[in-house]
Amino acid sequence: MFEHYEVFARVGESTDIVQKEMYEFEDRGGRRLALRPEGTGSVVRAFVEHRPTTPWKVWYVAPNFRAAAPQAGRYRQHHQVGVEALGTMDPDLDVEVIALLDGFFRALGLRRFRLFLKSLCDPASSANYLTALRGFLEARAEDLSPQARQTSAVNPLRVLDSKRKEDAAVIEAAPRMIDHLTDEAGAHFDRVQSGLRAVGVDYEIAPLLVRGLDYYTRTTFEFAADSLGSAQNAIGGGGRYDGLTEQMGGPPTPGIGFGSGIERTLLACDAEGVFPVPAAAVDAFVVDVVDGTHALALTTELRTAGVRVDRAFDLRSMRAQMKQADRSGAAITLIVGEQEVADGTVTVRRMTDATQETIPREKVIEAVRQGLPS
Repeated sequence: MFEHYEVFARVGESTDIVQKEMYEFEDRGGRRLALRPEGTGSVVRAFVEHRPTTPWKVWYVAPNFRAAAPQAGRYRQHHQVGVEALGTMDPDLDVEVIALLDGFFRALGLRRFRLFLKSLCDPASSANYLTALRGFLEARAEDLSPQARQTSAVNPLRVLDSKRKEDAAVIEAAPRMIDHLTDEAGAHFDRVQSGLRAVGVDYEIAPLLVRGLDYYTRTTFEFAADSLGSAQNAIGGGGRYDGLTEQMGGPPTPGIGFGSGIERTLLACDAEGVFPVPAAAVDAFVVDVVDGTHALALTTELRTAGVRVDRAFDLRSMRAQMKQADRSGAAITLIVGEQEVADGTVTVRRMTDATQETIPREKVIEAVRQGLPS
């Protein structure tokens, strides 16, 4: 959960994630720490520290934290599953990573999602693009929100990520990064697109796509769930970060990866109804209208025999206990009353068809097993 604050300050100092949303504090040893807001920075820090053999492919599942106002599908603590691959600039690795996330969503059963794809400038072309974008934003400054004007002075690229209505027209008219790619970056992006087509992954070019941190270069992508129908509909995304290892003090090492929010992915799964209705939590339910001791004995015996069973408490009425048995979803209800205690029997009620029979007490486990759906 914890990471050195400097890891994220280096990779996204001008972003909202670092400036406004990251939990940071000083520990008792005087170290400046942060609750991890994302996974890539920590993985690259570990790569620089331990220098594993490349290409190095890793995955992780970890909690992340953002000090932002909770919204639908956006929480102060959430969990991410992520993948990182370092050591090669081959565009086929971009295809492999993107196809992996696409396949992950499809394996879950999701179908109503889209992949948005973009190429950012490489170092050779980024300076020219930033100059063009900064000049454009300065000329249109009066049309921007105060927040966007402030952001433009620090990092013009972040303006393109604004969701404010007053900034929409300016962003729509802004210079496109894809028009400023070098021949090398353009060829890389073409190979990524042809590779995705070859493996059957559909995509849409999204010139205005902006990821949340500054370390991305070249290929960037985002998966959005149409089923969520809100601004918070991204269920995964990532891209290349070919200069990040050097920023961390390591050797030049290209890399690419993705992160996928587990909670939001589950929301998308629920919206599409991809998971079956959960099975009943219990197989049998014991109704004891005598004194509760018979329910205690029966549930203990049945659990020892591997039967999932529950019971009512507080000596509730027969009617109340039967309602609870019905709500439990159990296939069988075992009823013990004064007559059953006197006769040494138990009444077995099948909840699917409301039929019932009275059997000897010692036959209960056998009768329950036979009466459960196969």
